[in-house]
Amino acid sequence: MNTTFEKSIVMLLKHEGGFVHDKLDKGGMTNLGVTQAVWENYVGKPCSETEMRALTPEMVAPLYKKNYWDRIRGDELPAGVDHCVFDCAVNSGVGRAVDMLQSCVNVPADGKIGPVTIAAIKAMDVNDLIDQYTTFRFSFLKRLSNFNHFGAGWTSRVKSVSQESKTLANG
Repeated sequence: MNTTFEKSIVMLLKHEGGFVHDKLDKGGMTNLGVTQAVWENYVGKPCSETEMRALTPEMVAPLYKKNYWDRIRGDELPAGVDHCVFDCAVNSGVGRAVDMLQSCVNVPADGKIGPVTIAAIKAMDVNDLIDQYTTFRFSFLKRLSNFNHFGAGWTSRVKSVSQESKTLANG
């Protein structure tokens, strides 16, 4: 079993930062990368700005594990690959992150990681897969209409995630 989640969540939260409410961000009010809508769905009740500002890493880690890490089957992915797919899933959605991964390993993209995808992933060199995944992710981000506003930050993040992923992959 892979034990990268604890390291990966720390790196992810570093990238996500603290409380923001950017009018150009479709996610709206966000803290530690968790949007108000996602948090409200997770806790099952409406939340105020005060509650959103009070979120801590310890509070949001279980949400990230359940809603993203487990859905990408992070514990079954090679170290490093798990981190880059997890980070993408948080930013761009689980389905899109998995589709990108499946495209990298040449299996039909259906947004769900099953045994065929796992086998194809394990057959590839981890560092090559991280490089391919990073290329797919950059290509996707550059096509977004708000890339001019957020692109510099996204580019920096994806480059950093790629390096972090290779560090995890290479022990």
